[in-house]
Amino acid sequence: MNELLKFTIEAHGGSENWNKYESISARILCGGVTWGMKQQAGILDDIFVTSDTKREFTSHYPFINKDWHTSFEPHRVAIENGNNEVIEELLDPRTSFAGHTTETPWTRLQLAYFAGYAMWTYSNAPFNFANPGYKVEELEPWEENGETYRRLQVTFPKEVATHGDVQTFYIDNVGLIKRHDYNVDVLGGSGAAHYLSDYVEVKGIKIATKRSVYVRLDDNTPLLPDPLLVSVDLSEISLK
Repeated sequence: MNELLKFTIEAHGGSENWNKYESISARILCGGVTWGMKQQAGILDDIFVTSDTKREFTSHYPFINKDWHTSFEPHRVAIENGNNEVIEELLDPRTSFAGHTTETPWTRLQLAYFAGYAMWTYSNAPFNFANPGYKVEELEPWEENGETYRRLQVTFPKEVATHGDVQTFYIDNVGLIKRHDYNVDVLGGSGAAHYLSDYVEVKGIKIATKRSVYVRLDDNTPLLPDPLLVSVDLSEISLK
């Protein structure tokens, strides 16, 4: 295993501990300009989410109606009721974003797809990077705000739905992820600098409870302080 990846996984609680659990759940409060820009404001303001750890699956609930939830997998997204009956579904959802820019409105199923893969990506990093199909490489260090970060470039398997194939994770001196860069394919490839903070420990696993996403400029610096594209605050976190 890549030395930096090993260091990072151990700092977040270790693979042996992580592999005990099948899912991670939390209450999330979401903000930022993205939701209104996509004409989906309010839906994710205060909601619960569960992501699996052994397969790519996420559900947000309650979603729009009090007894509805989402069901996200890479090749299907659906809104279902309390009896798991399908309200709406979209197969091969990634293709529905063809030609989209940052201003293109989303349907609520497209929102469910984006939120589903995003939370799965965030919840499972860095542990899933040790799985077959992932490629990792250490890049040159990066200095920011008086700190030096080691950088782990991760190429995701084609079958994994996520922001983009290649993403970069900035690791601090104790091994925690403090920044996460990517280009968002479903937003026309726009660059994002995503900051993680306020880590807590849940059953031995370190989890960032605050996430803030900003525009990433061509020189790899963030456009601060505005616009705040997305914010995600987590509480009531559980591993099962």
